[in-house]
Amino acid sequence: MASELVVGIIDSGFAPRQADRVSRSRRFWLEGGELLEGDTRPDALGHGSAVLDTLGEQCGPVRLCVAQVFGERWQTSPLQIAAALHWLIEQDVALISMSLGLRNDRPVLREACVLAQTSGLILCASSPAQGEPVYPAAYPGVIRVTGDARCASGQWSWLNSPQADFGAPVCAANGVAGSSVGCAALSGIIAGFLQAQPGASREAVIAWLREGAAFVGPERRGHE
Repeated sequence: MASELVVGIIDSGFAPRQADRVSRSRRFWLEGGELLEGDTRPDALGHGSAVLDTLGEQCGPVRLCVAQVFGERWQTSPLQIAAALHWLIEQDVALISMSLGLRNDRPVLREACVLAQTSGLILCASSPAQGEPVYPAAYPGVIRVTGDARCASGQWSWLNSPQADFGAPVCAANGVAGSSVGCAALSGIIAGFLQAQPGASREAVIAWLREGAAFVGPERRGHE
């Protein structure tokens, strides 16, 4: 019997109304420069809640493991994200959705992403539609996702651009928008595929996404 699909999310946590969808959760924060971990707190930013809802809209019920790396401010660190990745590896997740991006490459985060991928996990991370690359999306093997206004719910685009591999719907029900929502939506779509094809490899997922894309190539405004 195939094991139940478990999806990991690294974000600002979840709302109390979503608690029944979360199998396990853990908070990671810095205090005096020291990494600490403990019980999660209710999502103060509303971002993680939107990510959970967006992901869930694209797939059937899945077990969720949520790592909270944002508190009451839009501030986190490579060390917190790396610790979250290590924890999620231990939870035996198949897929990790990271609707976040840091400007600087740091060995601790790069090494955590490598470890996750060598452990067989599929990593998705948000990437801006324009501007400099962000991490962890820019690391090799991580599926880079941005928002694509052409996509309706359940659709995605194969961009294959310097900015991103795929695009997905940009707006969440609570008003959150952008590449963060796109990453959550595509993660949900991938989760649905993994439910139907347990144990599918990253390569199989990429091939399926490319074949099923509603749009190919970046949006060219004014030329359509």
